Amino acid sequence: MTDTSTPNDLEPVATFCGNCNCGCPELFVDPAAPSDRRIVLTDDFGQRVQMSADQFTNLVDDAKAGKLDEATRA
Repeated sequence: MTDTSTPNDLEPVATFCGNCNCGCPELFVDPAAPSDRRIVLTDDFGQRVQMSADQFTNLVDDAKAGKLDEATRA
């Protein structure tokens, strides 16, 4: 399946960092995407990860529970 979305098609949710002009990671919702690819995370290298809202909710819940804390110390 080819991704036809452009950044202009995406609804911005959050920018992570935002203290520079280096293309910080961002979180978007793509309302035109299939439900299993609606949440979009982009990195500062132009790559993207797409996931369902349920998958993103699990990620957020794990972060809130401290399950990702070790990764931030690596």
